Amino acid sequence: MSASPQDPRATPASPDAPHAGAPFPTGRSEPSATAAPSVAPVDWRRLDPRTLLVHCGWLGAPVASLGLTALATGGRITASAWISLAALGTAFAVLTVLGLVRWARTEFRVTPTTLEVRSGLLNRRLRSVPLYRIRTVDLTASPLHRLLGVTVLRAGTAGSGDGGSELSLEALSIVEADRLRTELLARADAEGAATDPVLARINWRWLRYAPLTFWVVGGVFVVAGSVYRALDGMGIEPWKLGFVQEAFTEFGASALWLTIPAALLVILVLGSVGAVVLYVENWWNYCLEWTDGRTLRVRRGLFTTRSVTIERARLRGVVLREPLLLRAGGGAVVRAVAGGLGNREENSKRSGLLPPAPRTEALRVASGVLRTPFPGSASPVQLAAHPRAALRRRRVRGLLYGVLPGTAVLAGLGAAFTPVLLQCAWIHAVISTALVWWLAGDAYRSLGHALDGGYLVARSGTFSRDTVALQRAAVAAWTFSTSPFTRRSGLVTLTAAVAAGEEGYRIRDLAADSAPGFAAAAAPGLLDEFLVHPELPRQARNGLRRTGGAEG
Repeated sequence: MSASPQDPRATPASPDAPHAGAPFPTGRSEPSATAAPSVAPVDWRRLDPRTLLVHCGWLGAPVASLGLTALATGGRITASAWISLAALGTAFAVLTVLGLVRWARTEFRVTPTTLEVRSGLLNRRLRSVPLYRIRTVDLTASPLHRLLGVTVLRAGTAGSGDGGSELSLEALSIVEADRLRTELLARADAEGAATDPVLARINWRWLRYAPLTFWVVGGVFVVAGSVYRALDGMGIEPWKLGFVQEAFTEFGASALWLTIPAALLVILVLGSVGAVVLYVENWWNYCLEWTDGRTLRVRRGLFTTRSVTIERARLRGVVLREPLLLRAGGGAVVRAVAGGLGNREENSKRSGLLPPAPRTEALRVASGVLRTPFPGSASPVQLAAHPRAALRRRRVRGLLYGVLPGTAVLAGLGAAFTPVLLQCAWIHAVISTALVWWLAGDAYRSLGHALDGGYLVARSGTFSRDTVALQRAAVAAWTFSTSPFTRRSGLVTLTAAVAAGEEGYRIRDLAADSAPGFAAAAAPGLLDEFLVHPELPRQARNGLRRTGGAEG
């Protein structure tokens, strides 16, 4: 048996970390070593028996594939199909036994101080996590879970960025999961619930922002690729189907100046419908609220429901994200910068606080989450502009990577085969140069940084303009990045390392002479030993340089 140890990275300076040498966090009394325990033993609890049915859900895809194969062949099932059916039956029996053993040997309980889970048949394993280290509680229910009336509970802890410290219970009844979540968050402060109202609920007028996302085009090709792989797995070659060949023949025989725009219009319509459906499925019954003074909760989902709770002490900031199309429509989304949300993939799923919505609504929600006006809302802050060299750098990169390759390829093919492509080459050069010039200017105008009270504000990007408001106290380290070209232009990129969210947030292309001073002001104390002030005597400056200092 093994027990989860205390987080070795915890320090007394952290508000939720234990004192040095004490197993309990700051603000919580440690029981006397001589006092006899007066709490009655807590009984172990089991998972819901319907867990066994959840394990059978994997049979759906192969059985459906076998049924479609039988349908496509007119009900004739070959010997290989019978062999596959026998293999499925054997696998079903083995997995059912394994699921039964797993259910019978998995138990959990919540003591006054810890969450404990023990499992295993031959090698018994006990995982014990202090309740004060639990940062988030995620309830997730797939369509199969919802059909059976169960859900999956995942408890994220401090330092669970790689998923190794996350406890998962699959599956619990919905009532039991809600009760367990309440137990795990029992340490949360109940005061302030009345003064912290619901921050946002779903407004179906926001559906107009659904098509202004990547999925309006990319989703169509993702679905088409999935259908192709499914058919190919059943032994059906889509390109050899009669109606597919006829469609391509008619498309090529028709006037391309009509068929190509018509095809693009069909893709846009299908993509828009798919984006709206995906929006409804993801954000059905959406609600963002402070359940108490220390807990922020997001609930959403139609077929797959999700409820994510974030402890306020682990909330390090928010990101206001404005993709290009959504920004053109006046919309934005809000994401949380918080610890304990899992690895990068899980963090992208759990950090969403607001679906695509009007920018004014996004600013209001961001301000409500931070408990202070978000930069650019009620109390705007003037972001510092970046050097003009950053604009030149974006123009040069756009010309090198966006204009030159396509123009060179078209010109080469035109010289080798047909003069028509030479005309296409100069047309491509003119149009792409104008587009690159505009995008580079937009990317430069998006650059900015500032300090606003206790927050570091940074903005960058054109295809996805992100404005991050980050707690200055959360910055753990700074990284100064340069290349031969940026050093020649006098630019440097600052990266603020944070134990939350994406773990690093960049401030791109600052002036190299002002970057150290800004970093030192944003997080006092981190760079003091590396900075040498001009007013110091020359002998002191030389001594600091010999010890690794950097003149700022």
